[in-house]
Amino acid sequence: MSEKAGFSDFEKEAMRERAQELRREQENKRSKKNPEADVLETIAEMSDNSAEIAMHIHQLVHELAPDLKAKTWYGMPAYANADNKVVLYFKNAEKFEARYGILGFNDAAHLDAGTMWPVDFAIKNWNDQVAQAVTDLIKKAVVV
Repeated sequence: MSEKAGFSDFEKEAMRERAQELRREQENKRSKKNPEADVLETIAEMSDNSAEIAMHIHQLVHELAPDLKAKTWYGMPAYANADNKVVLYFKNAEKFEARYGILGFNDAAHLDAGTMWPVDFAIKNWNDQVAQAVTDLIKKAVVV
């Protein structure tokens, strides 16, 4: 992983521009809402560290669980199944004045392990170890 902490202003502006592109594409369709654009804008508004974590999660979800659809959920980036039930979400630290962001899973995720299991995971910084752990969680969450 790079030594850089978070996204540059240029990278955040690129996310905002992509969100605007998605909205323009959507204007020719029946619905004016574009949830993917909403998620990218939400990520672009986060602090550098939270935006970096959220964008990595966003990319992993697209790669590992392409059937999940991006949407905002209570103002947070979230990913829903075909029944529009949120499977996972990212709660950035600043939104709740916390010292770490939280990757959370709802009951639509298949993380069951006996009678008790974790569904929220604190993430302070993104690195290879975190990337692998999040990859494993997403894979498990979407297995039927």
